[in-house]
Order: sequence, then C-alpha cells, then structure tokens
Amino acid sequence: MTTNTPQVPSSASVSRLMLHVGYALIPGTAAYVWLFGSGVLIQILLACVTAVISEGVILMLRKRPVLQTLADGSALLTAVLLALAISPIAPWWIIVLGTAFAIIFGKQLYGGIGYNPFNPAMLGYVMLLISFPLEMTLWPAAFSLLEHTPTLQTSIDVIFNSGLGIDTVSGATPLDAIKTQLGQGLDIPTTLISPRYGDLFGSLAGVGWEVVSIGFLLGGLYLLVTGRIAWQIPAAMLATLGILASVFYLIDSSRYISPLLHLFGGASMLGAFFIATDPVSAATTPRGRIYYGIGIGVFTFVIRTWGGYPEGLAFAVLLMNMAAPTIDHYTRPAVFGQRKG
Repeated sequence: MTTNTPQVPSSASVSRLMLHVGYALIPGTAAYVWLFGSGVLIQILLACVTAVISEGVILMLRKRPVLQTLADGSALLTAVLLALAISPIAPWWIIVLGTAFAIIFGKQLYGGIGYNPFNPAMLGYVMLLISFPLEMTLWPAAFSLLEHTPTLQTSIDVIFNSGLGIDTVSGATPLDAIKTQLGQGLDIPTTLISPRYGDLFGSLAGVGWEVVSIGFLLGGLYLLVTGRIAWQIPAAMLATLGILASVFYLIDSSRYISPLLHLFGGASMLGAFFIATDPVSAATTPRGRIYYGIGIGVFTFVIRTWGGYPEGLAFAVLLMNMAAPTIDHYTRPAVFGQRKG
C-alpha cells in the first residue's frame, strides 16, 4: 500500500503504514458496526487473536524474531481485512480457520511480508468461500430492516452457539438477491419491487451497504491524500468497473446491475483502496498499476455478472496477483541514459 514496493521493508516503515491504514479503516468499520451490529467487532477480535498466535507459532518454528515481526502490524491488518470481508454472523470457526490459513499459507509459507505473491486476506477468503459456501453466504440484514434491533448477546449467540437466533438477523445482500432472482429467471426491476427483496435497496446501492462503502471511500481518500497509496490502482479499478457496468446497464437494465450498485453495493471500495493496493502482491510500476487496476475491475465485473458468485473481487485480486510480475516486467521505465529495448 505504498507508492514504492517494499520487497524487504523495514519494520518501522511497515508499522507506520499499517497504523495509517488502520486509521483509514475506521469510518467504514464504524458504519459497519452501527448499521449491522457488534458481530463485526467480534469477528475482528477473533481474527486478530488468531493472526497473532498463528504468526507467533510459525516464527518460533522458523527461529525468527517473534515480537519484532509481530510489531510491524501486518498480521493484524490481514486479520482485520479478512474479518471485514466475511459475514459478521459467520460461525466463530470460519474466521479462525480463514485467518490461520491466510497467515500460515498466504504469508509465512513464502517467507513473510515482502515475499508473498498473493494477498493473504483474499487467499484466506477464497479458501473459505470454496470450502464452506453455506456459512459464507449468510449475511446480516441492516438494523433498519429488522423488527427488533439485535443486541451484543444476540451476536454472541449467533457466532458461538451454532447460529442460535440467526433467523432473526440474517438477510440477503443486494448483489446476492439480484444474482438469486436472475438465476430464477426474474429480471432486476421485478427484484427491486419484490416483497422479499424490495426493502434491501436504498437510494444508491442497498440499505446499509452504501453507507459502509462511503465510509471506506473516505478512508481510501485519506490514504491517497497522505501519499500512503498510489492513485493508479483504485482509480483504474473503479473506473473500469463503473464503465463496464454503465455500458451493459444501458444495453439492458433488466439484466445488468446499475453502476452505482456495482460501486457501492459490494466490496468495491474496500477492495479498491485497501486490498488491491497491497504493496507486495500488486503491480508496482506507475503504468503497471493502471493495467493491474483495470484487470481487477474487469474480472470483478465478469464474475459478478456471469460467474457463480455474487461478489468476484477476491478472485479478481488473486488472478491479477499472478499477473503482477509479468505486468511489472513489461512496464518497467527505461534506465536513465539507456534506451528502452
């Protein structure tokens, strides 16, 4: 998440960056908790504890300094991003398993920060989605759509007691609702006014979800203004996603989701500013970042529109992680005084 890739970054520089990214996550996370409940904080806590234990154990086995490595905050950031990507009402073992997988197999297996080719949080997310699709597709409804506001105890019961009371807080996400209805042969206008799903859609892109996305957008802008991330990846990704969505929406608005729903109804803002800009697994040259962001935008749109999952951002990021070294190779600026050949 820096303008220059830290292949072997110093602990101090990484910890400062992670601290500022943590600050930037506050508006979106606060909106998430306010609108969807304290389950978000429980998942974050479980993820952070798991990340610290997992990284500490692996570092001890590798005979590497434990406290110094943990102090850089990269494991905690991976944990928080994964916790924000999964459902706040997912069973406790989902986030524990996903975080351990992300840290052990997504980060430490390759040698730690600076060496991992894939975004660890997205690697953990995809593993969970493929392995446990049912648990990963149970999402909460916004408080404004529920008859009774859930309490902290409700969240604890749902997360730790095998989904006890989950029927009182669960609901489909806007993207999932449209994907389900289209799969049943119903068009989008029908979904928007249906008794089952009609209340899900707010003024922009879904009750609750649009506010959370705006929160992450504000945090992302903070990172841009302070120079913590480069503008090319988020700008290219969001522009590509918005343009593709607009073109297809204009072609047939009954079959294709609106650009606003694509941008504010899913993980687009979180992904564009906090996930796609990972300094280790993303492209690093200025022109390469643009191609990288375009690729994520294209794959996200394609998977959401024609794939089997309502949200395609994690798959898009991992696919472009594989392409990042090649992109950097062919977009390297010429060395001063030499002709590019």
